[in-house]
Amino acid sequence: MIKKLCVLGGSKKYLSFFIILFLITSCSSIQLPYEIRQILNRLNPELKSHQVFVGDPVFIRIFKEENILELWMKGEDANRYELIKTYPICKWSGRLGPKFREGDFQSPEGFYATTAEQLNPNSRYHLSFNIGFPNAYDQHHNRTGSFLMIHGDCESEGCYAMTDPLIEEIYVLVERALMAGEYEIPVHIFPFRMTTERLMMETVSPHFDFWMNLKDGHDYFNKYGVPPKWTVKDEKYDFY
Repeated sequence: MIKKLCVLGGSKKYLSFFIILFLITSCSSIQLPYEIRQILNRLNPELKSHQVFVGDPVFIRIFKEENILELWMKGEDANRYELIKTYPICKWSGRLGPKFREGDFQSPEGFYATTAEQLNPNSRYHLSFNIGFPNAYDQHHNRTGSFLMIHGDCESEGCYAMTDPLIEEIYVLVERALMAGEYEIPVHIFPFRMTTERLMMETVSPHFDFWMNLKDGHDYFNKYGVPPKWTVKDEKYDFY
């Protein structure tokens, strides 16, 4: 099927990284730039082992306390997303808990998404994509902030920073999924692994009710294997 994209894109450091766009199933006769072939070589073993391809839908989950970013993908004929790779986060800022206002240097928590317009291959942080903070929930609660990203360079003022080689892999898969027709890439951010045992350690936290609400969305994905849709109802995320 003419769906899979054979080449990748996006970096200020790579010559013409975004110029090459092919909507064909085989690129064996094309000599790709060396940097792109390196990224493909890093990605292909994991993708092949999970029977997914560059261009398939992508979903990202972040867990602050564990300093990890999970990259999930869904194959063309699959009903559920599958965990493809787990990446260490190089740096995030602030502490456990949501972002409240511009300039608080707090990395956000909640349910976000990236569209093609939010990609920045010319970022001063090597590569970046905006996660869409503030979302409708944040706006409802008068939370402010801007330019909250996942990016490279291992520097954070409220963002989630990866090392450059890791953001290259993540960015490529996000960008290719969007180019293949996905409207947005969900990015779900949690303070920690959302187990009941871990949450019960936070019963006196001012964020406890918020985190319990996040657990609803977390558990929806674990149950159904697809990121939930949501709206704001009674001051909370309402998932469906």
